[in-house]
Amino acid sequence: MAATSKEIGGPMRGRGARWPLSGTLVPQLNWLVYGVTAVLALLALYALLSSFVGAGRNIFDDWRYGYPRTDHLSAFVGHEENDGSPTHLFAYNIDRRVLIIEIPGGDPSKVRALEGPYLFGAGEDKTPVLMSLEDVNNDTHKDLVVRIKDEKMIYLNQAGQFQLISAEQRRDMVQGAAR
Repeated sequence: MAATSKEIGGPMRGRGARWPLSGTLVPQLNWLVYGVTAVLALLALYALLSSFVGAGRNIFDDWRYGYPRTDHLSAFVGHEENDGSPTHLFAYNIDRRVLIIEIPGGDPSKVRALEGPYLFGAGEDKTPVLMSLEDVNNDTHKDLVVRIKDEKMIYLNQAGQFQLISAEQRRDMVQGAAR
């Protein structure tokens, strides 16, 4: 009697067994799974790094500006500085309310307070308020420039005190600069 061999169990058994769809779907599915996993891993890494950067920025601002956020400067601006002491300026962000304190000539009995804007939005109580002195209207007096994020508020140095610039004064300054 002659010996014959017969494969038992269908296409998955034996030495040359292959998946029925091995040339089409399975390799494409593997690359799709790897691609989706890589994208999800990158998104998770981005979320993790952005939270670390945000926390790091907050810690740096705490070290630099304190809490509540505070900035200060001292300069001779022509406000009752007869005894040779400079004027001291302090800017505070107290619960989203910007407050600027001026001590003319270093004399605490003549303290003035300048109101700034109310800051809207989440986390705005941690926004630093920065000050500088510049002559913005070319009158040889140093004017107070307050920067909050990308906004700039100008307090003109007029009549021995700082006054918030009016819309007309701003328009005149812009038109004068355009000429």
